[in-house]
Amino acid sequence: MELMGVTIRTIVNDTVAIRCDGCREVIPGTPWRVNLLDIVSPEVAVGWDESSPLNPGPHQFHSDPACVRRWMAEKGYYFCRRGEIREIMRPVALPVEPPAWGLCDGIHRDEHEFVPA
Repeated sequence: MELMGVTIRTIVNDTVAIRCDGCREVIPGTPWRVNLLDIVSPEVAVGWDESSPLNPGPHQFHSDPACVRRWMAEKGYYFCRRGEIREIMRPVALPVEPPAWGLCDGIHRDEHEFVPA
């Protein structure tokens, strides 16, 4: 690599480290990102010995929605059939046992219809 007329031999451009969270294949170019909104803004940050219920991301994928659905299935999330895979997904706590989360884009106005991802 050359920077301001100086050749720097320790910097290489051919290393690709961005992988899809769904299929785990290399993502050429810019990844498509999904972020999960906070459920409720906490009053106090989560302690070091605790874990937050959801990792807000960003999670990186190929542009194929099947990669996002695969990631959701691996995590045990449910997907709202009324919504679509979008850049920002809203988590919904589901009243099931054991506790689970549903993800929806939140754009529709009618009731959610959650199905296993």
